[in-house]
Amino acid sequence: MRRLGRWGAEVCVGFVRSCAVVVVSMAVPALWTGAVAWGIRWGAGNPWSWLMPVVLVCVGTLGLSRPVCRMFRFLVARWTGTVVPAGYRQPGPVTQLSTGYWWNGFGYERTSRDALMDQKWRVRRHDPANWRDLRFTAVAPFTAGAVAAVPLAGIAAAVLGLGQEGPLPRAAGALALVVAVASAPYAWKVIGPVAVRFLRPSAAMVLAERVTELTAQRADTTVAQAAEIRRIERDLHDGAQARLVALGLSLATAERLMASDPERARELMREARAGAAGSLAELRDLVRGINPPVLNDRGLVDAVRALALDSPLETTVDADSTTDHAPGLDPPIESALYFGTAELLTNAVKHAHATHARISLTRSHARITVEVEDNGRGGALDGTSTGAPANPAAGSGGGLAGLRRRLAVFDGTLDISSPVGGPTRVRMTVPCESS
Repeated sequence: MRRLGRWGAEVCVGFVRSCAVVVVSMAVPALWTGAVAWGIRWGAGNPWSWLMPVVLVCVGTLGLSRPVCRMFRFLVARWTGTVVPAGYRQPGPVTQLSTGYWWNGFGYERTSRDALMDQKWRVRRHDPANWRDLRFTAVAPFTAGAVAAVPLAGIAAAVLGLGQEGPLPRAAGALALVVAVASAPYAWKVIGPVAVRFLRPSAAMVLAERVTELTAQRADTTVAQAAEIRRIERDLHDGAQARLVALGLSLATAERLMASDPERARELMREARAGAAGSLAELRDLVRGINPPVLNDRGLVDAVRALALDSPLETTVDADSTTDHAPGLDPPIESALYFGTAELLTNAVKHAHATHARISLTRSHARITVEVEDNGRGGALDGTSTGAPANPAAGSGGGLAGLRRRLAVFDGTLDISSPVGGPTRVRMTVPCESS
């Protein structure tokens, strides 16, 4: 009895999903049919009887192709768990120049709104995915749509057959009903292979998207390197260099006072020694900001543990045996994960007002994952989120968005879970060689 109930539920769900597939796949053919019917109704003598339907078909097909493909991807992901990449070209950043005009990669506009609108339609017009979407709207009715229509056609044939007199029509109606019920749980499943075959990006589109992504990553890396060089120069100029200049002046003054005022000379020598110690400490801090010595000597796990000891939060570090005893990672990956962890701890203190944090490091399947969780107020949004940032750490120009871009250089990902009220969990995952 339970098995029969489960089968009945599958049949009902299959009918509903088959109806959804038929409606979506037949949207463009329905538009064509309506345009033809409109032209016939106007009559052959009307000069607009053929022009307006043709315009309606062309404009409507172009306008419906992308929404139909997006709906198919949504249904496939929702029902089967298979994510079909869209592969659409993404617009680049819009920049305001010193002249006041906005550059969108194609031309100059007076306002950012005009620049974004012009960029949107230019990118949409030259996107090679348009031809793929048009091809899919022509293929879908004869593949997914036709198969998904089998249960519906069976129901219609069953109603017509069983409603007539005579054994033959009723037998045909009963057979159609059996076909409809038997095919309902499976007819809609054809959308998975069809979508994967015809909607996934082509090799050329994947390559072009990858080139665009790498170009953006190279630009981000160049900007980050320039900013780091400026920071080092500023720290040297304002800190160690100023102390060394003062140290030189103190030594020169002490040398002149050595014969006339030995006590004052000794005092200046003591000040110079203190200045030298301060300069050495600042240089060590500067070097530690570039790459901590513990990271070079002991590896990522011990460096993170040292970072947790210096944090004002009550921080615990958990590392599985695979990560703790695995061979060292490449230095750039270790550095990116270390400074990413440091930035997340800083955000937890400065923006989330957390009191406790937990850092977990795991390594499996040629990937290393660092997860930072805090008990702060939450509400941290990535720069790519649709909502407004809840704290200064979230912004498209820095913070979590900047961390995402730095990890993307290594094909890494940044996953954020931060509901309002907390807790906040941020997971950094980077591919690495298998241990």
